[in-house]
Amino acid sequence: MKYLQTKPFINPFKTVKHLLILLSGLLLPAISMASSSENQIIDLTQSWVGYTAIAIFVFAYTLVILEEKIHLRKSKPVMIAAGLIWILIAITYIGHGNKHSVEEAIRHNFLEYAELFFFLLVAMTYINAMLERGVFDALRSWLVNKGFSYKSLFWTTGILAFFISPVADNLTTALIMCAVILTVGQGQPKFVAIGCVNTVVCANAGGAFSPFGDITTLMVWQKGVITFWEFFALFIPSVVNALVPAFIMSFAVPKGKPEILGVENNDDIIKHGGLVIVGLFLATIVTAVSFHNFLHIPPVFGMMLGLGYLKVFGFYLKQQSRMHHFSPENPPGSHVDPYDFDVFNRIAQAEWDTLFFFYGVILAVGGLGFIGYLGVTSEFIYGDLGPTTANILVGIMSAIVDNIPVMFAVLSMQPDMNHVQWLLVTLTAGVGGSLLSIGSAAGVALMGQARGQYTFFSHLKWTPVIALGYAASIGVHFLVNG
Repeated sequence: MKYLQTKPFINPFKTVKHLLILLSGLLLPAISMASSSENQIIDLTQSWVGYTAIAIFVFAYTLVILEEKIHLRKSKPVMIAAGLIWILIAITYIGHGNKHSVEEAIRHNFLEYAELFFFLLVAMTYINAMLERGVFDALRSWLVNKGFSYKSLFWTTGILAFFISPVADNLTTALIMCAVILTVGQGQPKFVAIGCVNTVVCANAGGAFSPFGDITTLMVWQKGVITFWEFFALFIPSVVNALVPAFIMSFAVPKGKPEILGVENNDDIIKHGGLVIVGLFLATIVTAVSFHNFLHIPPVFGMMLGLGYLKVFGFYLKQQSRMHHFSPENPPGSHVDPYDFDVFNRIAQAEWDTLFFFYGVILAVGGLGFIGYLGVTSEFIYGDLGPTTANILVGIMSAIVDNIPVMFAVLSMQPDMNHVQWLLVTLTAGVGGSLLSIGSAAGVALMGQARGQYTFFSHLKWTPVIALGYAASIGVHFLVNG
């Protein structure tokens, strides 16, 4: 893979072009919902429309990769690319007298995005609420005052990310642990960078062996390909995937300890209601899991119900704030209001660039899939190369373009594979995204949360080490499950 070379981006078009031509078919499937002849899907893979769409996508993703160099937010190029690709498709279809297929396809892809959007928005809102209430400052205070070194904190946050991810999903877990790393690593950007890399790797690895650990595993479980308990066969390979790069990276962790804060009572740090919000967040996760597991309702509806929990509690805090404000013992301006909380401010502080980035990616690759590259790629990658090679490549491809559309394409193709191979592609799609920061929702979110400290290139320098863990986990999978 050319990303593993010393100078991978001297000519980004040359290094990425051929992979993306193959990758474009492994994204979102061509959607054929129409029943009448006038709504037949048109094969545009050999047309100027298809080639132009690929060129637009390659250019947009090159700008995403170069975000920290050119200071252009990653959402902007992919949003424009998505619009241009679908404009080309729509003009072509209208010219063929087909006015409905494109609309149906866009609605399908937008629904996929909408579920992801609201799921992430709720998770980010809770993270911001806990940040505002001082929960992570208290955790930082506890960790620092315990005398942990940077290396101990590196291992602690990584282990927590690995074991929280199967329950709270890799994205939510990464956001939580990144908040801890940012507060603990204040004034130590090198620790923040390597800590975030380790968090992404560990969160993705932990999410690979649980149906609720990643959106891709949730998709596999919903499809009925792997049962709930069968996911745990991937536990040992996931441990290896996280442990190998963490062990090597630990030698680069800065020496020393964070400065002691001198705060012994964490109750002095956490604002009123902070621990209640933590409890509500856990209840939200349980609600989302229960909605899917028992009611067969998409988890995002459980997350939205959980946002309702926070809104009601925010109303309670607002009432407490009014009572505090008008209390004779606390005249206006005499004290800081410990109850002051506005849930809409927390929503407004969500990482909108990340959320819109996912819009652009899902709609853009949805357009490439609709053009018709899926069938060609499926025949080549699973027919000519064989399932093992194909599934390993799926993991590598998921590092280039987020693992969610890649896994969606595999499930739509339904290649003829045995159980061991389905476990393999579940593993590789989950942990392969760790190879690059843009390969998983966790990595993309952390680039926004730790902007300027954890970047595409700070992650890229550890890609060879992460690739070693990737290869080791595949070998262990065949050793344990083969």
